Amino acid sequence: MAFEIVETTITKIQAALDSGEITSRQLVLMYLERIADHDKNGLTVNSVIEINPDALFIADAMDTERARLGARGPLHGVPVMLKDNINTGDKMRTSAGSLALTDSFAGEDAFIVSRLRKAGAVILGKTNMTEFANFMTMGMPSGYSSRGGQTLNPYNISKPTGGSSSGSAVAVACNFCAVSVGTETSGSILNPASLGSIVGIKPTVGLLSRSGILPLSNSQDTAGPMARTVPDAVLLLNAMLGEDETDAAMGASLGRTHGDYTEFLDGNGLQGARIGIPRDYYFEEVGEDRIALYEAAVQLMKDHGAVIVDPANVPTAREVRYSTVLLNEFKNSLNAYLAKLGPGAPMRTLKDIIAFNHAHPMETLRYGQSTLLDAEYRTSGALTEPQYLRDRAADLRLCKEEGIDAVMREHRLDALLFPADFGSRIMARAGYPSIVVPAGYTPDGEPFGVTFAGMAYAEPTLIRLAYAFERHSKARKPPSLRSFI
Repeated sequence: MAFEIVETTITKIQAALDSGEITSRQLVLMYLERIADHDKNGLTVNSVIEINPDALFIADAMDTERARLGARGPLHGVPVMLKDNINTGDKMRTSAGSLALTDSFAGEDAFIVSRLRKAGAVILGKTNMTEFANFMTMGMPSGYSSRGGQTLNPYNISKPTGGSSSGSAVAVACNFCAVSVGTETSGSILNPASLGSIVGIKPTVGLLSRSGILPLSNSQDTAGPMARTVPDAVLLLNAMLGEDETDAAMGASLGRTHGDYTEFLDGNGLQGARIGIPRDYYFEEVGEDRIALYEAAVQLMKDHGAVIVDPANVPTAREVRYSTVLLNEFKNSLNAYLAKLGPGAPMRTLKDIIAFNHAHPMETLRYGQSTLLDAEYRTSGALTEPQYLRDRAADLRLCKEEGIDAVMREHRLDALLFPADFGSRIMARAGYPSIVVPAGYTPDGEPFGVTFAGMAYAEPTLIRLAYAFERHSKARKPPSLRSFI
């Protein structure tokens, strides 16, 4: 085929589909061939955990519909990958990378998946992830799961992929799909997106439905788009929007969301924008090479009209420490998810999963399951622990009112700019949005991104800034996928 899928965009795909240059079926086949050539062959990045057996049938249906009725919208006939903790009501499993859940079929789509299907997207497959969103054990490398194995960074296989949406980031970086969906609790979109030289949007908690996603934390979880460009990420975000009355977190979004976020793609969006630099604490472990890339990004923003407020330190940055919130919420959230799978589900509780792992230690316990054991035996699952309640209140106070809100209001900021994902913990506990964009590469080839962050439902401003920065920096380069073995 003359059509080139490497580094293509959704807009280019739609133009080719509309003109007849390519069909959705041909597009799916091209991505499948690229996956066959590179995912578990050659460099062996191992990002894809499962292929949808119905992908070609869905593509055929979208081609037929386009010919007879026209396209539904920008995602019509476009191949999309999903992280392996997102339910699909089809022939694919939802396992969160766990061998214990290898035979777990959800029975129905997650709300965001139903929205993607309505938009005409082709669900191409599912991506590997750090098992249970890196809540399996201490010391597990990012991108590893007992079911999917180890995902590798295609830019430098000796470097980490980041996690837990490792496969979703690598699949996009390697052009195995047009776009992908990840999930984040605390850095799980931002971290692998930065290390994969792609764009990741971690939305405000409550902007997108979480229904039908295998959870970690009821208070912090959210899905989000991962793409090679800001416009593609925004188009994917648009397709997943919708009001889900079963997700209590969405109630606060009333009147604060937009039906089409592409209207905020402003190439001159840096002009006059007030961007704060949180120097204190967040730069201590960044490293000189990455700091140099960060400073170059800041200078580029200055050159294009941004007002840089430096420093704009988060007052509570050093007070945000270990919290028991995730540990307590994991057991409660996971058991509720498993109970809804129905009587035929292979696992009914967290305790069942722990027992399965104990029974198959060679296959499942390469790194242990200390965190699962802590969640099962050190928490009630009822969220009544005094320390949990105190920690939840402290997280909100330190991360929102006295943290992000305070610094942004003091300096009248449009956004904070963090190096890579170093602000992900405070943003996650606040439930606030962030967008990471490629900003260059270290001398040893490790990608580096910068993260624009703001207060609740600040997606319009963050999209404007991220797009303008991307437009001027043009930093992303695809990995070569050459094997050095």
